[in-house]
Amino acid sequence: EVQLVESGGGLVQPGGSLRLSCAASGFTFSTSGMSWSRQAPGKGLEWVSGVYSDGRTAYAAPVKGRFTISRDNAKNTVYLQMNSLKPEDTAIYYCAIGVYVASRGGQGTQVTVSS
Repeated sequence: EVQLVESGGGLVQPGGSLRLSCAASGFTFSTSGMSWSRQAPGKGLEWVSGVYSDGRTAYAAPVKGRFTISRDNAKNTVYLQMNSLKPEDTAIYYCAIGVYVASRGGQGTQVTVSS
């Protein structure tokens, strides 16, 4: 059974940082691309970033230069380091299998950017 468990969200002030984690199981993680997407209140699901199995990365324009996606194949985990956070980054963040996938892979983790 495929399982994706997101964690690491919280409340942070504008300009702050958070690191999200997504623990994966039930499939061959090392050969799978992975992605992060988000859903802000009242809006649709938005693709944020993806990482190929070989480590190449891709980012949506709103987060490029501020967010960094990475993976640890030994831990079957994908990360999203988020720096210089803005109020418009407030959303529930989800991980999914695939590089350019906007999907609610797990239960999500809430990120709130507010002073």
